[in-house]
Order: sequence, then structure tokens, then C-alpha cells
Amino acid sequence: MNTTDIDVLRVFCAGDGRYGNKLGVVREARGFADEAVRQALAKELGFSETVFVDDPELGVVDIYTPGLRLPFAGHPLVGAAWLLDLEVVNPPAGEVWVRGDGEFTWIEARAEWAPPRTLRRYATAAEVEALDVPEPGEWIYAWAWEDEAAGRIRARAFPGRGDGIDEDEATGAAALLLTAELGRALNITQGRGSQLLTAPGPDGIVELGGRVRLEGTITR
Repeated sequence: MNTTDIDVLRVFCAGDGRYGNKLGVVREARGFADEAVRQALAKELGFSETVFVDDPELGVVDIYTPGLRLPFAGHPLVGAAWLLDLEVVNPPAGEVWVRGDGEFTWIEARAEWAPPRTLRRYATAAEVEALDVPEPGEWIYAWAWEDEAAGRIRARAFPGRGDGIDEDEATGAAALLLTAELGRALNITQGRGSQLLTAPGPDGIVELGGRVRLEGTITR
């Protein structure tokens, strides 16, 4: 049986270092070459996503939820880029450029790479905060303006996959979709208090940024 150390990160943390979406990063992925083995490990870990690093120099990565493989996801790429100190990451969707500004790690991606999401607007942030977890079936990103002039948004995300992740703490892909739809920079508070920053760029590119913290290492 393969064993490896897995770095556990929190991505899109608040300014005080709390919250963020947990991410598992398998740096030595060669011992987990089979897709079924990777899927089984991602299910066992139970994080929203787990990343397998196939080439740390070229930034080639493979992303899994507990139930499926993804061509693109926001918080795994921000987290892996921060951990490995990369200037580019290469998920199956395409080449993703990275920059850091000290506090935040930023990626550049295309909104069309994000999996489909239902973006559901509510009238107030209080309505979003009061939502119950819906029944599985539809991937819902619920959002409302906290301060429209300042671009501040309150959001929650419900994957609806029935894989044990009833609510996603911080969802980069959905933030990309919302930024593309609204056509402006956003400061998003999601889940319990995670923070995601976005900014639309040229030629359909959207920048997505957040803070990353190393929570620890586990062995599987």
C-alpha cells in the first residue's frame, strides 16, 4: 500500500488567519498514479478538494473532490501555487499564471474553465446567512450585496453532490463565474468568514486571490 505525507492547507483565509477552505496536497503523487487510487484517497480525506502534484517544476496538478475529478478548481490551484512557490500551474483545463503580493496569492484563469454553477442572488446578506442546506441535486452559489458600491459580497455555496460536502467554505470557481457575470472586482466573504478577492482582466481573464495558511501534515 502506498503511503505519503499530505500537506493540509486552508485557502482563502480571513485577515486574522481564520477560516479558509481545507485542501490536501499530495506532493509525491508518483505512488498514486492510478486515477481510482487518487479518487479513493480524496474520498478518505473528505476535503472539498485534494491535489496531486505530478510535476512540481512545471506545476502539473490533478484535482479531485471526494467523488469526482475536476479539470479546474480555484482554491486547489491557489493553495498548490502558494505551497510550491510556483509561477504557473497546469491543471487539465489549461495554463494558469500565478503571482504573489506578500499577503495574497493570485491566479489568472478563464471563467469558462469553471464547472457550471447556479448563481442565485438574494436581496440581503442576512437572507444568505439564514439559508438552510438544500437537498442534493443542484450546485448553488447563493450571494447578495453587502455593499454594492464597494464590491463587497456575502456568499455561501452548496455543491449538492451528496458526497459529504454539504457546504463549500470558499469556492474560487464560483467567484470567477460571478466576477465574469458582474464585470467588476469583488471582495467576497463566504461561508463562516473566508475571503476571496477577484478582478476582471483583458481577454476574458479573471484574477482570483486569497490568503493561504499551512495547517499541518498528515500521513496516509
